[in-house]
Amino acid sequence: MSKINFFKPDKQNLNTYLYSGLFLLSISILDVFINSFFKINITFFLPNFASFLFPLILGVIGLHLIRIEFSGIKNLDLLNKNINTSTFNAVLTLIIFFIIIKSIPPVMSWFILDANIAGDSKEACSGSGACWTYIKIWFRRFMYGMYPNPEQWRINVAFIFLVALAFVGYFAGEKLKKYLTLYYVIIYPIIAYILIYYLISGGSFGLEWVETGAWGGLSLTFIVSFFCLIFCFPVGMILALGRRSDLPTIRYISIGFIEFWRGVPLITVLFMSSVMFPMFLPEDFFMDKLVRVIIAISLFEAAYVAEVIRGGLQALPRGQYDAAKSLGMGYWKMHIFVILPQALKLVIPGIANTFLALVKDTPLIFVVGLLELAGMLGLAKTNPDWLGFAMEGYVFAAIIFWIICYSMSKYSYNLELKYKTER
Repeated sequence: MSKINFFKPDKQNLNTYLYSGLFLLSISILDVFINSFFKINITFFLPNFASFLFPLILGVIGLHLIRIEFSGIKNLDLLNKNINTSTFNAVLTLIIFFIIIKSIPPVMSWFILDANIAGDSKEACSGSGACWTYIKIWFRRFMYGMYPNPEQWRINVAFIFLVALAFVGYFAGEKLKKYLTLYYVIIYPIIAYILIYYLISGGSFGLEWVETGAWGGLSLTFIVSFFCLIFCFPVGMILALGRRSDLPTIRYISIGFIEFWRGVPLITVLFMSSVMFPMFLPEDFFMDKLVRVIIAISLFEAAYVAEVIRGGLQALPRGQYDAAKSLGMGYWKMHIFVILPQALKLVIPGIANTFLALVKDTPLIFVVGLLELAGMLGLAKTNPDWLGFAMEGYVFAAIIFWIICYSMSKYSYNLELKYKTER
């Protein structure tokens, strides 16, 4: 065995450094774990300040001992490469890890162990944990808003049909795949509008009419997000092409549109669409508030989508344009079959980021009196019978939005992998 230098771990004495480091690291983690979960301080004999720093110092020493470059052990090299490259990173890693361990007991206690879900009134929530009874009682309102309870099946049926029709592309044969773009861009939105108008709004086929002011909750979040996503993408793509056009009129109109909508807050846009815009319409012309909101958000987000797509267009080398022109392709044929497929592939993360921001911006429609999920939470927390349970509502909304956004993020990542090519 060569001489051991604990200040400079090396590969010669790998086992000694590895076992010593893992032992010290395990002791530090065990100390924090026992203290957090069982309230037992194994370093009680030390002064309070030293007892507090003891696991951190022990863990840093342990990580220092196993910081051996090119050890030949795959997991060890991976750990050193990602979280143990230096003493500073080791300290940060341990602090974050210890904070997580310390947070688990109170979070679990509030979230599950001491939580209440039984009962049907505020009195059932007598413990120190979360009152999930509040969520249970208000669940229908959080999902459907003020939509009449006997008619809520219509929303469920409409959404089931929309989800089923969205997966048509997965089952389409080779002969039909060339028509999928036409289906998703034109046919599918038309079908969605018909379903929502005749099934959710009602007023025809013996269905009771339900005004859009009664719509709300998560279902309204989905409706607004769905139509805004569909409309803002093609508009943004046209604006991106217009901003790069050689025709001055088209270019300056596109620039003016993009800079105008990017220069005003969304909350102002929604207020103007709801309050000011109807003043400029003819007296005998009526446009529903929800339609105005969808148009306003779509135009607002289209400006951001346009800049993301423009970034993809600028990233393509000039040779792609020259190659398409050498084949005799015109402007639209060149962009549809050569330029846009490559540009859109490059900016999938940016487009996904814009769409995620759109979904999370939907709670702002409360300023015009439309109560989606977050709006219904604000209404519920002011109810005299359920005062003091806003935390449970916001945690519930956070979980719902996280699931939606994470699903969209994961789907965009899968698209990246699917269309990834070596450049």
